[in-house]
Amino acid sequence: MKHLGRLMQMWLVFSVVIGLPGAVSRAQTESPGPPPSSQVTISDVQVRLSDHGPVVLLKAEGKTIPIFVDMTVASSIYGALTGEKMPRPMSHDLMHSILEAFGGKVTQTVITLKGGTYYGALTVAFKDQVKVFDSRSSDSIALAIHFKAPIIVSRELLDSAGKVLTPETKAQTL
Repeated sequence: MKHLGRLMQMWLVFSVVIGLPGAVSRAQTESPGPPPSSQVTISDVQVRLSDHGPVVLLKAEGKTIPIFVDMTVASSIYGALTGEKMPRPMSHDLMHSILEAFGGKVTQTVITLKGGTYYGALTVAFKDQVKVFDSRSSDSIALAIHFKAPIIVSRELLDSAGKVLTPETKAQTL
């Protein structure tokens, strides 16, 4: 129990330092064109602190899909959204630098839900090749934000997991 209290204190200090509580970070994603009608392009990404820990909010068409992430990933996504740099590069910053150095570019990510777990299918273009990589949804979201690539979900996922946030709900997520 003592360990949990210390962890919570460290979380509070960490979140104040990076400005996570109460701060809303947004990313407007760029889309090369409209996705097929069975897919929806996420128009807004936010990182917030909830009662259950850090959460990434994927927003489209008035609905929000919450994806709970760990503190490190929340920091990385928050940094990608705001342009803030950590003293040392985080894993997503490193991957972004490596891909760019070798002429690679994230062109999109597709988020799916299988068995209660979110997955990412990260599409990366290298010169004349395009590859799709299985990834954690949070990793693919972070890299898509770094490259300003579209984040896509199925219409079914948006309808089933997307929540309509009321002003009361929004206040509770901060």
